[in-house]
Amino acid sequence: MAFNSLLAFLSIALAAHAATTGVQCPDGNVASNAACCPFFALREDLQNNAFSRQCGEETHETVRLSFHDAIAFSPALQAQGLPAGGGADGSMLLFPTVEPNFHANLGISDSVDLLTPFLNNHTDVTAGDLIQFAAAVAIGNCPGAPKLEFLAGRPNATAPAPDGLIPEPQDSVDSIFARMLDGGNFQPDEVVALLASHSIARADHVDPTINAAPFDSTPFTFDTQVFLEVLLKGVGFPGTANNTGEVESPLPEGSGVNVGELRLQSDFSIARDPRTACTWQGFINEQDKMTSAFQTAMAKLAVIGQDPTQLIDCSEVILAPAPASGQPATFPATKTQSDVEVACSASPFPSLSTDPGATETIIPHCPNGETTC
Repeated sequence: MAFNSLLAFLSIALAAHAATTGVQCPDGNVASNAACCPFFALREDLQNNAFSRQCGEETHETVRLSFHDAIAFSPALQAQGLPAGGGADGSMLLFPTVEPNFHANLGISDSVDLLTPFLNNHTDVTAGDLIQFAAAVAIGNCPGAPKLEFLAGRPNATAPAPDGLIPEPQDSVDSIFARMLDGGNFQPDEVVALLASHSIARADHVDPTINAAPFDSTPFTFDTQVFLEVLLKGVGFPGTANNTGEVESPLPEGSGVNVGELRLQSDFSIARDPRTACTWQGFINEQDKMTSAFQTAMAKLAVIGQDPTQLIDCSEVILAPAPASGQPATFPATKTQSDVEVACSASPFPSLSTDPGATETIIPHCPNGETTC
């Protein structure tokens, strides 16, 4: 009897050990599933040869690519028997002469060209998996960002998505919300959550006269500053005026390659729309709330067009990002509460301090504060 009890105990212990140790990968890493093994080498390759472990331009571009590849899907068109896209299926990489040429994807060839060699060198990773995995790895380089979920096993796209499925900054709020509902079943509040990505975003083609124009004053930190600054009164443009999809920015001043802040018309409008104004304002100085909402919305985006039950959770390969600095949102130098265009009447606007300085904030071009990177 005692011997049988001992055997039972050993069986349980061995089972528990196997559950915690997982699968031994050929490169020495341990994974929860053998399907996750290829992503350890891919992660290091991306970090060393694409992102340089920084929240830089390649990170910004890769996160944009993950959205554009995934949202190009339409169940409404599918129901009509029309080309409808495949969602997060890697079609951007597999048909590089088609989708990247759509107007809404202007400039996305940079990230397609960046990732294509990794697709060729890591042949056991599909294009759809590569895009979403690269975005999760990249955003992990941004202090304050959440650790994103990564599920593996997306089949490769068999056709490019049709044109017209990517929202553009000049589109009306109604049009953007309708497209996001059709493409990913996103509600307006979830659209705002996804726009937290604009805290680390920059634009190269909205104004053709300037490159890497940031959307807030801290483009290398995943923080709530963008939700504050989009609500500040616009006073000018960082480059030229009258560009499609652009409205006046509160911080247009630049210096050399340090380009002033650019404001998208869509961000301006969604921040002031009665359906989303309070959600937008509610993220200001609420880092945990914002990152949690973004993490959830990105998990939903990453499986558009896919059956999540057929995918394998390989999130353990994604490293935890650096923590947020803990610094609260602040008005940039020379800006105060009087510069806020309050759009949410249901709750008071947060009380914030103003950064010191008698002149407008100059936003650095590089993560390290230098002008070359």
